[in-house]
Amino acid sequence: MTQYLPPYPAYKDTGIPWLGRIPTHWEVVRLGAVLAERGETNTELQTTNVLSVLRNRGVIPYSEKGNIGNKKSEDISRYKVVHPDDIVVNSMNVIIGSVGLSRYHGCLSPVYYVLTRRNDRYDPRYLNAYFQNKAFQHSLVRLGNGILAHRMRIPMEKLKAEPFPLPPLAEQRLIARYLDWADGRIRRLIRARQRQIKLLEEYKQALIHQAVTGQVDVRTGKPYPAYKDSGVDWLGKVPAHWEVRPLKRVAKCYQNGSTPPTSVEYYYKKGEIPWYGPASFTDRDYVSDPIRFISKKAIEEGVSKLIHAPALLVVVIGATAGRMTLMREEGSTNQQITAFEFKCDWRKSLFILRQLRLCESWLRNTASTATIPILDTNIVTNLPCVLPPDDEIFDIVKYLDTQTARIDAAIASSRRSIDLLREYRTRLIADVVTGKVDVREVAARLPEEVEEMAPEETEEAGEEGIDVGDEEICEEN
Repeated sequence: MTQYLPPYPAYKDTGIPWLGRIPTHWEVVRLGAVLAERGETNTELQTTNVLSVLRNRGVIPYSEKGNIGNKKSEDISRYKVVHPDDIVVNSMNVIIGSVGLSRYHGCLSPVYYVLTRRNDRYDPRYLNAYFQNKAFQHSLVRLGNGILAHRMRIPMEKLKAEPFPLPPLAEQRLIARYLDWADGRIRRLIRARQRQIKLLEEYKQALIHQAVTGQVDVRTGKPYPAYKDSGVDWLGKVPAHWEVRPLKRVAKCYQNGSTPPTSVEYYYKKGEIPWYGPASFTDRDYVSDPIRFISKKAIEEGVSKLIHAPALLVVVIGATAGRMTLMREEGSTNQQITAFEFKCDWRKSLFILRQLRLCESWLRNTASTATIPILDTNIVTNLPCVLPPDDEIFDIVKYLDTQTARIDAAIASSRRSIDLLREYRTRLIADVVTGKVDVREVAARLPEEVEEMAPEETEEAGEEGIDVGDEEICEEN
């Protein structure tokens, strides 16, 4: 879109490194001259509509946030009140985009600044668009108090003193109209790619399910000649010649992990052995993200156990109980994980993993209902594995590797497209709100009312409420 947008006729230098030149008829004012802190608290519980802020979605009802970030406080009387057209800034995370324009009357955590226009000379959509400018967000790092760049608190007094480029009101409205229109088009493209990814992932799981349960003979593309009841609810009927064996009979041994005392420095110093926890588990077949590394001394002194590959890792304690993955090199785990060292080679191990993953939800539902879910060791060790002859297993694994590689490549391509679209949107906002391109003529031809776009889908945060994609950064209550 920007390649068709001309620059303004004339510019002047602002002397501000991250802003550079702006159109000659624009002003540069202090942010505090445009926006004032509302300073209204929910003392008398005038509203129970709790709000939150998500990156790329802005201000939304807390009920739409999902399992992301910190939980809301039970006492919302100390929360700040928000009105429509207020700009909400997370004082701890504005540097990485936790800011948005409210369409709601509600309240939110005291960690947020609630800013309102000082008068009607300012269009709230333009003001919000400028806050979305990454160069402006990153420039605030120098004002922050804190150690982590993404958790620096920006004092309000310093924020109010920041320079703010300001075109005339009519031009603010044209800029806002153009950016709303462009954002709508970009969001449509992103959602189309996200739907494509979802369909590809569903197709991939269907292929795996059909192959590892014997619904289709991958060598012929047809069902097997004869089937029998596996006696397993989540497997159903399986080919008549496949053998049902408990997991403990397929593995040569199994063991629970442990955590070496962190007070003993040499257990971790110059560690070479990968040490895994539930956070290391992903949807990939193999675990690859150790929490940290431990030393051989930790193994030699018996405070941790060495697991030999190939091994199946099962989370048996915690919110993700039931999740599984494979370990393909020697390593160790914490006490939330049980490891099954296999007697077989990689291909058979991979077949077993893909089959057992079909029961992850079922297995999780068998966990104790105590505060922390804990799986019954007897149930885990006796999980049924339905195994074809080895040569057939190898054919199935080879088939799935080929097919899933193609699907994964298509998914990766769609994700790259989404990343590029988001990068383009970021650059477009920066160019428009700093006057690098002139959108007045284009915006004047756009419809007055822009269709409201549904939000993009976002990735869920992990167990610790850590930001993993385009999500809310944890708020403080």
